[in-house]
Amino acid sequence: MSAYWCETAIITADGEAASAGGPAALADGPDGDLPGTSEVATGVRVETHDGRISSITTGVHPHPGDTTLAGVVFPAAANAHSHAFHRVLRGRTHEGRGDFWVWREQMYRSASELTPAKYEKLATAVFAEMVVTGFSSVAEFHYVHHQPGGAPYAEPHAMELALARAAMSAGIRLTLLDTLYLAGGIGTPLSPEQARFGDADVQAWLDRLASLRIAIARDFPPELVSVGAALHSVRAVPEEALKVVAQQLPADIPLHIHLSEQPAENQACLEAYGTTPAGLLERHGLLSNRLSAVHSTHLTQEDIALLGGTGTTVVMCPSTEADLADGIGPARELSDAGAAIALGTDQHAVIDPWIEMRTLEHGERLGTGQRGRFSPAELLRAATEGAARSMATPIAPAALRVGAVCDLMVIDPASTRTAGSRPLQLAFSATASDVTQVVIAGELVASHGVHTRLGAPGNLLTEALKELS
Repeated sequence: MSAYWCETAIITADGEAASAGGPAALADGPDGDLPGTSEVATGVRVETHDGRISSITTGVHPHPGDTTLAGVVFPAAANAHSHAFHRVLRGRTHEGRGDFWVWREQMYRSASELTPAKYEKLATAVFAEMVVTGFSSVAEFHYVHHQPGGAPYAEPHAMELALARAAMSAGIRLTLLDTLYLAGGIGTPLSPEQARFGDADVQAWLDRLASLRIAIARDFPPELVSVGAALHSVRAVPEEALKVVAQQLPADIPLHIHLSEQPAENQACLEAYGTTPAGLLERHGLLSNRLSAVHSTHLTQEDIALLGGTGTTVVMCPSTEADLADGIGPARELSDAGAAIALGTDQHAVIDPWIEMRTLEHGERLGTGQRGRFSPAELLRAATEGAARSMATPIAPAALRVGAVCDLMVIDPASTRTAGSRPLQLAFSATASDVTQVVIAGELVASHGVHTRLGAPGNLLTEALKELS
C-alpha cells in the first residue's frame, strides 16, 4: 500500500471521499464548469492498494512517508487511438502541398522499414513519451502484421508481441487492436505497400486474432495488456467480410474502425453500397456501444443520429485531423445525439492530452462562431472516461474515485502557461510541458518529463529514429 498527498486535486463529485475538514475542504468559486461533475479539493490524501484507490481524504495534512504530488492532480488521460509507427513522420511531411493521400504514401514508406526489433524500440520510445505527457493507457490500432510482401513471420505474432513488450517496458496499459485489412480500396486488391497489413481472408484474420488473444493472455498480465479488434475502414474491409465479423467476432472485446475520415471514402461507399460508411455498419448490426468510430469527420445528419442512437464512441483526433487537413468533425452534434466522445493522438503530430482537449473545442469554435461548445469538464471526460470506455484494459472509471485504478497526472499551476488559471479550466492553458508527475497503478512512473525507468523519451526517440529513414 502507498499514499500520495496533493495540495489540490480534481475529485469526481460522486466519488466516496471522506472529508476531515468538512465542506470547506472543497474549493468554491465559479470555474465555468458543469455542476455535479468535478470538484476542486484541497489537502487531499489518496491511499492505494494493488494499484487502485482505496481511500480519498480531503482537508488533511500529509502523513509521514506520503509522496507529495506537487500541483493540481487530475485523473491520467487515456489515448483512444494510436498508430505508434506514425511518430516517424513528425516534422518530416511538411514540404510542399498535398493532402491526406499524399501523406499516406509517406506513411507507407515508413511502414515498409519496420521489423519486430525496430518496432519494439520505436514503440517503447513512443509509449514512454505518452507516459511522461500524462497518458496511462493507449489503444494501439495495429495493422503491420507480417513481413514486407505479406509472408508471416516465423513467430506469427512477432509484431504484436513486440508492441506488448514495448508497453510493458513503458508501463502503459495497452489495448492492442488487431486490425482486419483485406483491400486497398472498395473493389481494389491490396497494393504491394499494403501486403504486410493483410490476411488471406476474414476467417484467417479471425483465426489469427484468436491465436493472438491466447498468446497475449499467456505472456502478459491482463490488467496491463489486452487484445481488441479493429476494422481498418469500409475501404479496406468488403461488405461480405463485415457480415462475417458481425456474426463471429467475440462479443467480449472492443471493436474500432476508421470512419468517414475523407469525402472520397464516403463517395466510394455510396457508389458501391448505396449508403454511407455509418449506414453500412448499421446494415450489419455493427453500430453499438462497444464500437469506436475514429474520426467521423464527414457525416450526414442521418449518420450522426445512427452513431448517437446506438451509443457508439466517436474518437476524435483533433491535432491529426488538423495536420492532415481532414476537416472538423461534428463533435458537439454527436455528443448531443448520444455518442460518447473520446480523444486520441493518432499519427502523433503531437502527443499531448491537453492540446487534444482544447483543439477539440477550438475546432468547434472555428466551425460555429460560438465559444463554450464543450465545457472543461466535458473535455476532461473525453480525455479520460470517454477514451477509457473504448478500451479492453480494466481502467474505468478513469477518475479520482475510490475503487478506480490509481492513474494520475499532475499539472504545475504556476508555469508561464498556467499561472492564474482556475484548476478546472487548465484544459485551456496547460500543455504536456506542465505535467510534473505521472502515477500509473499507484506507481510514480514519470517526473518532470523523465520516465523513472527509461529516462528522457527524447533520447529514446532519437536512438529509435536513427534506424528508420
